[in-house]
Amino acid sequence: MGKADFLSPKAISNRIKAKGLQKLRWYCQMCQKQCRDENGFKCHCMSESHQRQLLLASENPTKFMDYFSDEFKSDFVELLRRRFGTKRVHNNIVYNEYISDREHVHMNSTQWETLTDFTKWLGREGFCKVDETPKGWYIQYIDRDPETIRRQEEQARKKKQELDDEERSARFIEEQVRRGRDSKETDETPVFTELKRESEEEKVAFNLGASCSIPGPSKSSSVLGASALKASASTKRKDTSSSSDSRGEKKKKSALEEIIEMEEQKRKKQSIRTDYWLQPNIVVKVITKRLGEKYHKKKAVITEVRDKYTAVVKMIDSGDKLKLDQNHVETVIPAPGKKVLILNGPYRDTEAVLEGIDEKNFCATLTLDSGQQKGKRVDVAYEDFSKLA
Repeated sequence: MGKADFLSPKAISNRIKAKGLQKLRWYCQMCQKQCRDENGFKCHCMSESHQRQLLLASENPTKFMDYFSDEFKSDFVELLRRRFGTKRVHNNIVYNEYISDREHVHMNSTQWETLTDFTKWLGREGFCKVDETPKGWYIQYIDRDPETIRRQEEQARKKKQELDDEERSARFIEEQVRRGRDSKETDETPVFTELKRESEEEKVAFNLGASCSIPGPSKSSSVLGASALKASASTKRKDTSSSSDSRGEKKKKSALEEIIEMEEQKRKKQSIRTDYWLQPNIVVKVITKRLGEKYHKKKAVITEVRDKYTAVVKMIDSGDKLKLDQNHVETVIPAPGKKVLILNGPYRDTEAVLEGIDEKNFCATLTLDSGQQKGKRVDVAYEDFSKLA
């Protein structure tokens, strides 16, 4: 019987069947050939090419089994990491997605006989967290990427620093309240002072004219009245001078006023920070993987900023122009002595010179190179400045 025509229904049906998944027991991993039925698999096993592959495998069977096992493990774990991340998922769901690829490595060529054995092995080797339930085995990928671990440590450090700042602020408020209470108690206590005269020649006179009932003025009363007027005038002069001196001195702030001023300064500092930081003529690094390995971790210069959150960048290596979101790039820290631009915080849009880096606190020491505070040294976080182009 002749071979069917290429466009005949039978030939089309055969090609459709060949594209789809077939039964696992009729697959030869050594030859990477999928047979359609038992008869085809039997004929393949009797073929000369299959016999040659068996001779090669018989020379070092452990080598081939280790190779297939490593390939199966790598592809399975990579699918689990990309598709499900660190979520807890049934192992059979991951396996069904894995075998949907027609070119996958079959389990019957590996060192594991069943999916349960492979799941237990992943748990023993520390690749995943595994647990058995009445519904079957569940696995959870353990992300040991150094970048992920560093990010988690940085988040924990920032959280601890925020808690320390809150405790420090609470202690400061308590201290101010205590000082205010002590100063109030001191002000309420009367202070008695000794009556002193400026000179021994000055006379102390008292005006008794209001209490006397003698009609008509007398010489003694007039003398007493004049001296009393002089004493009162000198006392007034002393009072006015002391009041003017007290007004000239700086008024001491109360504890409540200091707390209010501190809260206002904190609110102003928070209002200075914004959620956008893109600026033209700065160097950034592309961190998104959606554009492929060609642009990943490559540096670029921002040529234009659109709508505050979008930038048009020009790649330094290739010269290609891309339009990227703010979340797809990160700042670049140059070598000490290079110029940078502060992108956020109270010194926003100020040029500075990088003096040093504090790796423990994730910040750098900058010397302002422009503005009214030129020459001032400040500490700025990594994400708040970037290298100038």
